[in-house]
Amino acid sequence: MALRVAYFKVYFPMVYYAAYFSVRAEDFDVVAMSRGKESVKAKMKEINDEGMDASTKEKNLLTVLELANEMLERGFKFKMIDIEKSAANEWLIDGDTLIAPFNSAPGLGLNVAKQIVAAREDKPFLSKEDLAKRGKVSKTLIEFMTDNGVLEGLPDENQLSLFDMM
Repeated sequence: MALRVAYFKVYFPMVYYAAYFSVRAEDFDVVAMSRGKESVKAKMKEINDEGMDASTKEKNLLTVLELANEMLERGFKFKMIDIEKSAANEWLIDGDTLIAPFNSAPGLGLNVAKQIVAAREDKPFLSKEDLAKRGKVSKTLIEFMTDNGVLEGLPDENQLSLFDMM
C-alpha cells in the first residue's frame, strides 16, 4: 500500500493531494492554505509555538498544514471555496490548483455543504440572501465567505435597484 501511495504522490501528485485532503484530513485552515506558503508556514509556527498547550484539533491541523506546505513547495496552489464550482466535501482538481470544498469552511457541516450544492444545481444563486435561504447558510458563514472573497459579485439582496440600472 505504501508503494501505491508513493507512486501516486510522485507521478500523479494532484490526484494524491485531492484524495488525501478529501478522505484523510478533517481539520483545515482554508484561509491560510489559499493564501500560500508564507501563510501556511506562519500558522504552522503559531501551532508549534504553543508546544504542549496545543489542542488535539490544532495538532491534527498541523499535520494537514505540513502536507499543504509540501504541496505548495512543489509549485501547486489552493483556491478558496468557489460558489460556482466547489463540491460539498471533495477537493477538486483545476490544473495545478485544488479548489476547496464547502465543508472546509469553519463551522460548515456536511449537511449544509450538500444543501448548498443541491440548491446551486437547481439554479445559480442570485444573492447572498438567496444563498442563505436556499442553501440554509447561517449569517456567520455568509460573513466568512464574504470576507474571503467567495461571494464576490453577489449582491446582498434579491431586489434590484432602479438606481443601479442608470
